[in-house]
Amino acid sequence: MSRPHGIPLPSAHRSSDHSNESVTAYDDDEQGQPRPREGARQPTKAERVRTLVEYKASVSLTLPGARDHAPGFWEPAARTVTPEGDVVLLVPWDSPTARAAAYAQDDDLTCVMEITDIAPVAVRQRVRGRARLAGWLTAARGEDRGRCIELLAERHPVGAVPESDGEQPAWMPVRLEVGEISLDDLWGAGCVNPELLAAARPDPIARHEADLLQHLHSAHGDQVRALCTLLGGRPGTGPAEVREVVPLAVDRFGLRVRLTGTDGAVLDARFDFPEPVEDVAGLRQEMHRLFAAALG
Repeated sequence: MSRPHGIPLPSAHRSSDHSNESVTAYDDDEQGQPRPREGARQPTKAERVRTLVEYKASVSLTLPGARDHAPGFWEPAARTVTPEGDVVLLVPWDSPTARAAAYAQDDDLTCVMEITDIAPVAVRQRVRGRARLAGWLTAARGEDRGRCIELLAERHPVGAVPESDGEQPAWMPVRLEVGEISLDDLWGAGCVNPELLAAARPDPIARHEADLLQHLHSAHGDQVRALCTLLGGRPGTGPAEVREVVPLAVDRFGLRVRLTGTDGAVLDARFDFPEPVEDVAGLRQEMHRLFAAALG
């Protein structure tokens, strides 16, 4: 498997930039999901939802007002957010979603879009988050159709936005006008104001996160495990107490790992970067420093 964004091995010296690591450790909450303490530096809820919409996770659509609930065809081929905060989805032309949207009048077709984010590396409690966006679905027609196709192509530039199959269009862009958003993820649970979705930006690392985490897990497992040395001897994090350390999530603010103890207990630890990173090059530099600190 090609990994163009692999993290380089760190040098065997302690970097002064990470001599005092900023570490947040948190245990299971009452639902069994590790949550951060208050005040942890993190993306906003709107940014997290937009990241899920733009890049991550599987999507399912439910149309409570539609008569046809035939299985299949509910997974959009592409999706993005418009400058107005609507969600544009590319669905098969002959799908129940497309048919229902084509015959919808004004705002009479309600729709619920559910997003599930699964960790790309196998780990206990692998679901990292769920988002639910409810609103009204319409077919994009005329000039709006062309505009929606352009927006989708900008977000999915590698030929992931097919528009036709011979003379018959194979895909239909539909627009979800969002009226309600809820989120439950690694950071916490709550509602999001739909008006904030348009202004929020997706995390710049999200496009590469899956490859990065899988590479860390497969090629740098020893370095990931060594991060336990930065936890300051917290109970349950000693070498003899930890069975497994798995990279769970990374964003522009830091890296999160999940520790599983020999007794089966789960502990998450997050290592904050001194400054948010904006691209893979910046992330590579911060990971280099972080591992150097752990191995120092």
